[in-house]
Amino acid sequence: MKGRPFAVVLAASFLTFLGAPESGAQTIRVMTFNAWGGGSNDGTGPAQTLAAIRAADADLVGLQEVRAEGSQCSAEDCPAEGPSFASVAARVLGYHLVEQSGDADLVWAQAILSRYPPVATSSNGVGASFDIADRRVAIFNVHFTDYPYQPYQAVGIPYDEALFLSTPAELIQAAVGARGDALGLLRTELDFAADAGLILVTGDFNEPSHRDWSEAAARAGRHPLAVEYPTILALEELGFVDAYRAVHGNEMTHPGYTWTPSRPLDDSAEHHDRIDFVLLRSAGAGARVTGAWVVGESAEQADIVVQPWPSDHRAVVAEITLGEKGGVIRSRE
Repeated sequence: MKGRPFAVVLAASFLTFLGAPESGAQTIRVMTFNAWGGGSNDGTGPAQTLAAIRAADADLVGLQEVRAEGSQCSAEDCPAEGPSFASVAARVLGYHLVEQSGDADLVWAQAILSRYPPVATSSNGVGASFDIADRRVAIFNVHFTDYPYQPYQAVGIPYDEALFLSTPAELIQAAVGARGDALGLLRTELDFAADAGLILVTGDFNEPSHRDWSEAAARAGRHPLAVEYPTILALEELGFVDAYRAVHGNEMTHPGYTWTPSRPLDDSAEHHDRIDFVLLRSAGAGARVTGAWVVGESAEQADIVVQPWPSDHRAVVAEITLGEKGGVIRSRE
């Protein structure tokens, strides 16, 4: 978790479609992975974190928490310190590296790995662009604050001094207060991807989706109530597609939990949720989401299994197929 300062995300169109890749189409795999303090928070070395990236076989990887957490952490602040795990991963796995840097309020221990050389990086250090299959592809890797964390506020799990909340309106207001400024900073990054045919966003959002805290989930007792959580909703209204939900539209059969593999599902001191996302927009690239998987510790909770699992988050990887440029794009809903 440990979101701390936020990062910006980039807008997209909620237009995509599902389907198998056509012959000769270019397919890329995109991963989001919170490496939990540079893969060192459980006291182990980087081997299993590297194994998780290998297992995803991703072409583009948005990494969060690439540095160890500082020794003076609080709920509201947790400075990163030490060398970047991302540089080790790039060297060992043969990726190009974009070590994100910039204003501390925008970038907190993040990096982008890519099998393609970067063409440019955004002025605020949040995004990078690449040329893939004769298309400009931009990726923005983000890490939003986790304090206050609304699922804990909703179910009564103490987290520093955050208040417990009992209504959707209160939870939405708290989420806007925590992450609204980050969404406002979105506009500063828009121009960077103006020429991109495909725009990707990866990240640990530290906020669930309105598609998961649904009426059906509340009736089943999975969540205490239905909440139109604002961040993913706002991004969809700006045009984002949630790749996992594009493939697995039923939140009841495919919860896709990414928080947290470190505690059992029936642990009353924890609340499991989906807070790590791959999002996309196709603008003339004819992009299709052709697969989406959770990467984690067991076949019961993940589609791609790596043992032992090194993080307090599960990862997500999406397969995106680029069709004919300017190809037909349609909404799945």
